[in-house]
Amino acid sequence: MRGDAAPQRANSRSMKANLFQQAGAPAWSKTSVAGRVHPRQLAFSLPHAESLSRDNFLEGPANVAGLALIERWPEWPNRIMWLAGPEGSGKSHLAAIWAEISGARATAANALTATGVPGTLATGALVVEDLKVGEFDERALFHLMNLAREDGAYVLFTGREVPASLEIELRDLRSRLRAVPVVTLLPPDDQLFRGLIVKFCADRQLAVDESVVGYLATRLERSSAAARHAVELLDSEALRLGRPVTRALAAELLRDA
Repeated sequence: MRGDAAPQRANSRSMKANLFQQAGAPAWSKTSVAGRVHPRQLAFSLPHAESLSRDNFLEGPANVAGLALIERWPEWPNRIMWLAGPEGSGKSHLAAIWAEISGARATAANALTATGVPGTLATGALVVEDLKVGEFDERALFHLMNLAREDGAYVLFTGREVPASLEIELRDLRSRLRAVPVVTLLPPDDQLFRGLIVKFCADRQLAVDESVVGYLATRLERSSAAARHAVELLDSEALRLGRPVTRALAAELLRDA
């Protein structure tokens, strides 16, 4: 992706350039990326909208099964489905695409309550995101599954683990969850990984060339989360230093450059 940054990108950088705070080295994720530069000042990070439309979904072997599930709706093998995959594998993006075409509401699993279940199913379709062991109300979830079945509603669960690996105390819920069909997303292959780096740069209106993309692709952990965090750090440091995002800057910010 080459060329000058868009005018709105320049305006965004101008706004952010005036917002600084005293801080140590930037906090980093649990990936292979870490800061080599220890700035005395960091610009506040303003929110960047990540496009979750169908047009901006990057297809590849890692997510082809998940995309097929979404595009197959409403001809699902079961009205309740489970989308599993590691952090940043595209679960939320696919869930957002499905919500758009199905009119589904969305809720975080840990926000689900028994009294709120009827309202969440009001449209006949629901996304329940990020089911984790010990972080949701088992009785509320059991009530949801029963009511969805009675009403003929569609439910899409997302989680990093498959249902069979969850330790569920409520026996009936455990049985119900383990009967839910699962579609699994895999870590991205090389082509998809490079595409994700380009997409995250585009979401932040960063102009980068192939040398930056290639450098990151060969040195980062092969995950969407690692790519996203790397681009965030590059954006922050380029703003702080008043430099363009180049391979040289990327090398300064990655270990073992």
